[in-house]
Amino acid sequence: MVLNGELRADAGELSRIAIHELFHFVWIRLGNPVRRSWEDLLRCQLKQGARGELGWSAGQRLRGLRPGDLQRRTRRWREYVCESFCDSAAWAFGILRNHEEFTLEAACRAERRRWFAELWRHHEGVFPI
Repeated sequence: MVLNGELRADAGELSRIAIHELFHFVWIRLGNPVRRSWEDLLRCQLKQGARGELGWSAGQRLRGLRPGDLQRRTRRWREYVCESFCDSAAWAFGILRNHEEFTLEAACRAERRRWFAELWRHHEGVFPI
């Protein structure tokens, strides 16, 4: 992983980007049941009309979804799910509380924070990072 040197001058942005990238490694080590749990959370949020995301990566992929992607679990959907996980982790564990890319509504943010807290509680001592 290589990060732009200019990020040294912006601790918040460095934190957000580095944590996002780190959590790509976490994602692949979580196992299918945990990844499906995250996917189920996103599915519920979208069905309830949630708008926004917690980063550019997830937001771009969300906007690129086509009708049927969610139901068929297409590659576009699965890439969105992964990017949403990483952007959400960067929001949850980073030092920034506000950012122009944090557009997800407060209730959905709270659900995601609870999901991460539950993951941490169940994997304390063996969390794959």
